Amino acid sequence: MSGATIEPKGAQAPFTTSGTQADLSEVRDWIALLKPRVMSLVVFSGLVGLLVAPVSIPPALGVAAILCIAIAAGAAGAINMWYDRDIDALMRRTARRPIPAGRIEPNAALGFGITLGVASVILMGLATNWVAAGWLAVSILFYVFIYTMWLKRRTSQNIVIGGAAGAFPPIIGWAAATGDVTLVPWLLFAIIFAWTPPHFWALSLWAHGDYARAGVPMLPVVAGAKETRRQILYYTIILAPLGLSPWMVGFSSPAYAVVAAVLGGMFLVHAVRTVREPQDETGRSLVNDAAARRTFSFSLLYLFLLLGALAVDKLVFG
Repeated sequence: MSGATIEPKGAQAPFTTSGTQADLSEVRDWIALLKPRVMSLVVFSGLVGLLVAPVSIPPALGVAAILCIAIAAGAAGAINMWYDRDIDALMRRTARRPIPAGRIEPNAALGFGITLGVASVILMGLATNWVAAGWLAVSILFYVFIYTMWLKRRTSQNIVIGGAAGAFPPIIGWAAATGDVTLVPWLLFAIIFAWTPPHFWALSLWAHGDYARAGVPMLPVVAGAKETRRQILYYTIILAPLGLSPWMVGFSSPAYAVVAAVLGGMFLVHAVRTVREPQDETGRSLVNDAAARRTFSFSLLYLFLLLGALAVDKLVFG
């Protein structure tokens, strides 16, 4: 008894707390690999495709389909982070991501992404149908091989062509419910496809320094800020009427058309303000890209509200 050591009360608490915090931090890193912000938009657009389809499926299968879309988006994000770890380390807004920061090994991230991608496609096929699973596979492969590995580092049109990867979810959701793909999901694809350039180019205007350091040929780096501003306006002019296309083909009610027209008009106002923002002779902003930042923020709101309006329209008016 005389040689026994009595532990002070609560002596283990700091170790336990530290261990728990480390575990939670590691979990957060693995979640960060999935690009949850990007995933939220992908999941929402896939859900809209599922909800507006003319055939309903059991709720459990619907949840399974959306889960597969989420897992697939996360898988593509993880593989993207694995491949882009070198340029991510050079950009301020990405340098603290788990791989360039050294918190997750690159090969572990690659294995994680591949496993999730394969699992999502197989589960989608078993839970719904293999048409939806096929389009899900196409979306993953397009994002990884066409956008990430081919276009992103080679052309200023990377976002234009690569935007197709983010436009597939409504097609996948629709196919999960119906087993086929008709005109309407392709219209939703076209809306997201046209939305992607002004959305990302607005971001790239105030993040051009990062892209230049990393050698990524985003439009402001290659063509300059002035041309990028014009391209934002051009694509917004294309997008505004595209937002009305579900009503034009008789798929939605006039109520949706009003919402789409108002949102399209508001997006055009933001685009015009971005073009007219005080700038130097090269197009660089004199006010810290304030208009471009607002355009970027509104572009997110635009897509959520537009797709949400279509889903509500089908729920209310059938």
